[in-house]
Amino acid sequence: MYKAIIRPILFWFDPEKVHYFTFSLIRTLSKLPGCKSLFKKMYMVEDKKLERELFGLTFKNPVGLAAGFDKDAKLYNELSNFGFGFIEIGTLTPKPQDGNPKKRLFRLKEDSAIINRMGFNNGGVVEAVERLKNPSTSLRARGVLIGGNIGKNKVTPNEEAVKDYEICFNALFDYVDYFVVNVSSPNTPNLRALQDKEPLTELLKALQVLNFQKPKSKPILLKIAPDLTNEQLDDIIDIVKTTKIDGVIATNTTISRDGLQSKNRSEVGGMSGKPLKSRSTEVIKYLSEKSNKAFPIIGVGGIHSAEDALEKIEAGADLVQLYTGFIYEGPKLITSINKALLQKV
Repeated sequence: MYKAIIRPILFWFDPEKVHYFTFSLIRTLSKLPGCKSLFKKMYMVEDKKLERELFGLTFKNPVGLAAGFDKDAKLYNELSNFGFGFIEIGTLTPKPQDGNPKKRLFRLKEDSAIINRMGFNNGGVVEAVERLKNPSTSLRARGVLIGGNIGKNKVTPNEEAVKDYEICFNALFDYVDYFVVNVSSPNTPNLRALQDKEPLTELLKALQVLNFQKPKSKPILLKIAPDLTNEQLDDIIDIVKTTKIDGVIATNTTISRDGLQSKNRSEVGGMSGKPLKSRSTEVIKYLSEKSNKAFPIIGVGGIHSAEDALEKIEAGADLVQLYTGFIYEGPKLITSINKALLQKV
């Protein structure tokens, strides 16, 4: 029904406006008697065989929602009813910021892709924490984990970026299960320069210092771009070993436009969706094999079917995340991936 009726209607309208409309719709439906239970019945796959143990956490299933969908932690509770094992909020910055000028979100229908140049638009980490504090929306009782994806404000120079990440880390620490350091978005000027070996090592070491000062440390993961060379990926492997962070998310959006058919393919921004699948999988495979599976990998990029997810896992991913595939295929995609994983057991 989603692909035949709902999606065609939604795709008639501006993508960003539809995003917020969909948020309101899901929130409203979730309040109606019986709807929450209906969503769970339709989409949740409950089975102990789906559980994954990684960096000291138990994931009830290996299918998560990637950062960028619920930036401000406004809908994570309702979204959990669609069967996700974990939900990543953010990217959050210390101060609220509007992001880049609109229009900044584009569908590439012919390619089953999206280009965005949002620019870390969010209400700031303090506002998100207030929502996460609400005990009535805690997911932990249901086993759904929350990740906190953190970044820097646009106006913060790279020389002072560490402070922004530290602010977000400290603010979120008591309210998320793991952290993701985002230095790979192409939509904040000069942010990707932080992926260079020296500044990235400095940043991750600073966060680990804070982490080990806590009564109990929490996992820190690094989200990387798909546009890195093999030499840069070798650097990532070395950085993970040096800083002792817990894993990598591969990958963020790409600036490549190879093979696209859509008329608006030349829009500036990061591209996600089906065309990213192959490169994302290549990065996962390279990191897994070159490091001899030294650290966990969360695979994201171009997952539009259960087969796509299984391909990521076979390449070396321990968990997978959805974003564009969730928009194009609907929540049934989560169900189909978990069912396919059970058939492989």
